[in-house]
Amino acid sequence: MDATAVSISSGLVIQDHRLLNGLKMAMVFGLFQALMPVIGWLAGISLFSAISHYDHWIAFGLLGIIGGHMIYNGSSSSNENTFNPAKFSMLLLLAIATSIDALAAGLSFAFLNIRIFRAVLIIGVVTIILSATGFGFANTVGKKFGSKVEIIGGLILIGIGIKILIQHLFLPPVPWQ
Repeated sequence: MDATAVSISSGLVIQDHRLLNGLKMAMVFGLFQALMPVIGWLAGISLFSAISHYDHWIAFGLLGIIGGHMIYNGSSSSNENTFNPAKFSMLLLLAIATSIDALAAGLSFAFLNIRIFRAVLIIGVVTIILSATGFGFANTVGKKFGSKVEIIGGLILIGIGIKILIQHLFLPPVPWQ
């Protein structure tokens, strides 16, 4: 759902090459959401211990910086949009920020003896569908309401970062930690 929310906020901002950018974003998010559990599953408990103490801070920081940049661009008086979530480097940052938690989920898959390849196929396909749908819907809304919707997109990203941080800080730790 984090990837879908980021797709929605990106769809508010990107107004050109909608189909191509929406599909590219959905495919990259689906790929990262599918690959991160595999990496976690392969890495085992030692990696979980190493990253579980700061993964939420990384996601919060990345999403906060990107969201703050979007808010700044949306509230500036110039009509020039310098934030481009379809730019490959920005897309990679967004994909990593929204899929870090999937790494830990992959670790739990190993302990629960879940068939990893079937699970990640489902995760990847669902992420692609939801992200493409969210992007398309938001792109239509973004065209109707103009460039100021970038502020809303930035607030969504910051909200996702806060949600990730709160979940990690206030939910009980996983039993094997």
